[in-house]
Amino acid sequence: MHDNPQNVAPQGYAQPYPQTVIVQQKKSGGCLKAVLIGGAVLVGLVVVGVAVSGSGDESTSAAPGAGTSQTSKGSGDKAQAPGVGDVVKDGKFSFKVTTVEKGLSKVGEGLTVSKAQGQYIVVHLTVKNTGDEAQMFSDSDQKLIDSAGREYDADSGAAIWLKDSNAFLKNINPGNEVKGLVLFDVPKNFKLKAITLHDSMFSGGVTVSLA
Repeated sequence: MHDNPQNVAPQGYAQPYPQTVIVQQKKSGGCLKAVLIGGAVLVGLVVVGVAVSGSGDESTSAAPGAGTSQTSKGSGDKAQAPGVGDVVKDGKFSFKVTTVEKGLSKVGEGLTVSKAQGQYIVVHLTVKNTGDEAQMFSDSDQKLIDSAGREYDADSGAAIWLKDSNAFLKNINPGNEVKGLVLFDVPKNFKLKAITLHDSMFSGGVTVSLA
């Protein structure tokens, strides 16, 4: 009995070979499809990443604008120096300038009269010791400032003839305050700008506008 000719493979070939080729082609097609899908997903992720990065840049660029506005406002506040009636502090003393007298040609009475070389300016102060021990207040530590930024010393010799001057080497205990007068002899054309107040000759001082 002879085998069915349809089941006989050509010489040198096995019947399963064509089927194996078809399977490999299918597998190869599936891999290509997976690669294409993976590439599309990767491109999508890159696009999303660029969009997110762009929005982050916009937020960052907006921040300096707001910061500049706040800084500008702070600079304006700093430009406003304390003036007459404001309480300021340097070291262990707090100060308040209450009144400024200008254009005085002399101070004192009778035999105690002292005449100005130019004009006297009298600065009325309230000085309080905010520390925990006695502190000496001296008018010689205080400086008057003109519009050109020049400093002028107090006239301690003439100030002793002022009633209740309390400005020459006045010792103030903790918690106490005194009202004093600081006298300056300045030119007649003097343009007043400010006074720098110190708790001692070694302190940094605080400036009060008198313009």
